[in-house]
Amino acid sequence: MYSEEEFIKRCLNNDPQAQEALYKRYAPKMFGICLRFTRNKMEAEDVLQEGFIKIFTYLKDYRNEGSLEGWMRRTIINTAINYYKKQSKRFRDMNIDQAEIADSNDENVVDKLSTNELLTLIQDLPNGYRMVFNLSIIEGYTHKEIGEILNISENTSKSQLSRARSVLQSKIRKITKQ
Repeated sequence: MYSEEEFIKRCLNNDPQAQEALYKRYAPKMFGICLRFTRNKMEAEDVLQEGFIKIFTYLKDYRNEGSLEGWMRRTIINTAINYYKKQSKRFRDMNIDQAEIADSNDENVVDKLSTNELLTLIQDLPNGYRMVFNLSIIEGYTHKEIGEILNISENTSKSQLSRARSVLQSKIRKITKQ
């Protein structure tokens, strides 16, 4: 197994074995990210492939600040965001005042769901909700940052997150009551 420095050096020299080893080492984690941002496995595979093309193309720009995996993760997330932007021409502007806040009485329902069930619920969210949910809850971006990334207002980000939570809570309740 190669070290990060060795991966970078050999990949920059277009060593196919190193490129394959880098892909095999990181693709499973990156695919999980892609699945969260897309609607299905096929879209996730497209984003993963496009992301790795960017990773290999721009590896020369990696400045050894932080981990290689972290840099790759940001590249994959940005690829997923760009994929989303291409797929949907624009966001509908929503007002935060119109957002419905869901009542969360049952905090342990998530424990009853499998990872695949949760992933499916996230993938089924409308595009805007899914993007904001992933960026905010899973990736830790602020609403201001999300607004800048997706070219939406901070209030739209808050609204979409609130609605995403509401939709997820409603779907989780339906599943756990069956």
